[in-house]
Amino acid sequence: MLRGITDPDVLSLAAREGRILLTHDRRTMPNHFGKFIEKQDSPGLLVVSQKADVLVVIEDVILIWTASEATEYVNSIRSLPL
Repeated sequence: MLRGITDPDVLSLAAREGRILLTHDRRTMPNHFGKFIEKQDSPGLLVVSQKADVLVVIEDVILIWTASEATEYVNSIRSLPL
């Protein structure tokens, strides 16, 4: 569980594991992400609307996974649903 871990630490963990990070945190995470990628690469950040239908988000993640390359998301922020 990531509860209680700071945004920069979550970003570091995701980067170490080579994972694109999904978050609901539109308030602080994009700013931390911008600072993070100034110093090191990140596989990417997907910001998911809390109002989004979970099935739609799952379908979008599957679409991203099957129809694109992970390198397309490096150091970028995208919003879901698409």
